[in-house]
Amino acid sequence: MGSVMDPAFVQAPEHRPKPTDTVEAVGIPLIDLSPVLHSPIPATAAAAPPAIFDLLAEVEAACQEWGFFQVINHGVPSELLDNILAASKGFFALSVEEKRQVKRDDVNPLGYYDTEHTKNVRDWKEVFDFVVEEPTVFPVLAGPRTNEFDSFMNRWPEYPPGFKEACEKYAKAANKLAFKLLELIALTLGLPAKRLNGFFKDQSSFIRLNHYPPCPSPHLALGVGRHKDSGALTILAQDDVGGLDVKRQSDGEWVRVKPIPNSYIINIGDIIQVWSNDKYESAEHRVSVNSEKERFSIPFFFNPAHYVEVQPLEELIDEKKSPAKYNAYNWGKFLKTRKSSNFKKLEVENIQIYHFRKAV
Repeated sequence: MGSVMDPAFVQAPEHRPKPTDTVEAVGIPLIDLSPVLHSPIPATAAAAPPAIFDLLAEVEAACQEWGFFQVINHGVPSELLDNILAASKGFFALSVEEKRQVKRDDVNPLGYYDTEHTKNVRDWKEVFDFVVEEPTVFPVLAGPRTNEFDSFMNRWPEYPPGFKEACEKYAKAANKLAFKLLELIALTLGLPAKRLNGFFKDQSSFIRLNHYPPCPSPHLALGVGRHKDSGALTILAQDDVGGLDVKRQSDGEWVRVKPIPNSYIINIGDIIQVWSNDKYESAEHRVSVNSEKERFSIPFFFNPAHYVEVQPLEELIDEKKSPAKYNAYNWGKFLKTRKSSNFKKLEVENIQIYHFRKAV
């Protein structure tokens, strides 16, 4: 990305990272998933044995108080993560010309990309995206084909060898963990464990390989600007460099999430916030960079099918005590709009869930 800071990367003064802004967080929930590692998740919370009942209490508290948590003993074999990290490092070490042979464009949002924007400011990173299920379908938003759909297939590079295999094997294991977390969260909402699973029958989930090169002016730029994840859940693997900052809900302070070996960071996304009718709130987060070390991370964005209408779940709505706080919106159109506007810098705010919030 060069040794001179392009103005496109510079954050507004109020959003620039400052050493005093970010403290290493104390009390970030660390949840041991071993009670459900080899045992089935009960159909209802009432049927949960003591160990799983305690686990549900931990998950519920983390979702309410933080909007994210870390998990250990999660069931994803460490060698699968090691392999995809090695593949990621091998790919990003290629020349720009080689990487751009699988570059994303305004027709297919999958593949390599190095000019993404968050909040209309360019991120200090390069990425490679691939979907978990092929083909992944999205609606056409404009023009004569507005009632038709685009089907996207992954773009795999020729090098490094084994790249595709490493990505696909990891995706399968991470997807299994995602459903396990989804069922636990459903139970914490007083719902049957599999209540939400049907929304993911034709899931639009994707995995992103992130590379954050050393930055000459880390006090001006961010690897990813402040944002909330728009999907249901995010399962993040990060290396030992660190840089993920989360805004603590209790006081609005930015806190640094310390990397823990063989753990994952789980973010509640906007869809869970809407489904829960604001019982849970998605966590705002960002990525800080440094001038000395490159950083790699791998988020798994667990998303429902394109045709899902996202709205507060009817079981959680009471017209008198707890009326629905959001109007329904179509997930496929929402995500396609987000990706289209992220493709290039637009001087307008990207679509957010609060645009669907009902007037009080």
